[in-house]
Amino acid sequence: MSLQNKIDFALIFSVKNANLNGDPLNGNRPRTDYDGFGEVSDVCIKRKIRDRLQDSGEQIFVQSDEKKTDGMPSLKVRAESAEHGLGKDAFNVKKTTPVETARLANEKWIDVRSFGQLFAFKSDNKDGISIPIRGPVSIQSAFSVEPVSITSTQITKSVSGEGDGSKKSSDTMGMKHRVDGAVYVAFGGMTPQLSERTGFNEDDANKIKQVLPKLFEGDASSARPEGSMVVEKVIWWKHNCKSGQYSSAKVHRTLAMNADGSYALDNLEGLEPEEIDGF
Repeated sequence: MSLQNKIDFALIFSVKNANLNGDPLNGNRPRTDYDGFGEVSDVCIKRKIRDRLQDSGEQIFVQSDEKKTDGMPSLKVRAESAEHGLGKDAFNVKKTTPVETARLANEKWIDVRSFGQLFAFKSDNKDGISIPIRGPVSIQSAFSVEPVSITSTQITKSVSGEGDGSKKSSDTMGMKHRVDGAVYVAFGGMTPQLSERTGFNEDDANKIKQVLPKLFEGDASSARPEGSMVVEKVIWWKHNCKSGQYSSAKVHRTLAMNADGSYALDNLEGLEPEEIDGF
């Protein structure tokens, strides 16, 4: 059964001396908006949700290079794989229909039925057909509560040289950036009307709910050292109907954040928030 209750949620996390989400168009500096507030893209947050779901044993279509479990070199190869995907016939108009392909993709991969996906479908038309799947789970970019302070450090990068290793290769200079310390908030929601199209259900919603508090576990790197990013709280609002008792915007406004990570919640009649500690 598809989702029967609209859900809103907020993700509160803190960072200390880490580069949360570098911008490749800006020397990989941590992302900020024009007012200096730190930003983490919705794509980055979805990536971490996918990784944690995959860690828990779920089938994921959009796998990161570091966490590939099937050896597939691309999404196209994975989708058309007979063993790990749907098989080539699932994307041939002479063999099946786009509706059936979308149904199979939703059944197989939790990230497809959650976030949606766009598949290419072969047809007699030279341009082919696109199969858009619109997922019921939406996530906004995260923004810091206050403008962030970014520290940039010049570093020396050494790489292995050619030959027998007796000669040291020339070093190159680079830059490493970090956010000194900040608290971020991201909002998201789950729409029952769209879940009816993908088969996203209560069990899927609970799986995402369970991984949100441990979003940064197993995600360490030189840019994000172990323990530098922490989920402080997940606020979960479950409405009593499909359309929701209140608009998402009104629900989000009930959360008032402070720079130290503390917060206050205003009450909305009949909608009790669940406050979940980070992992």
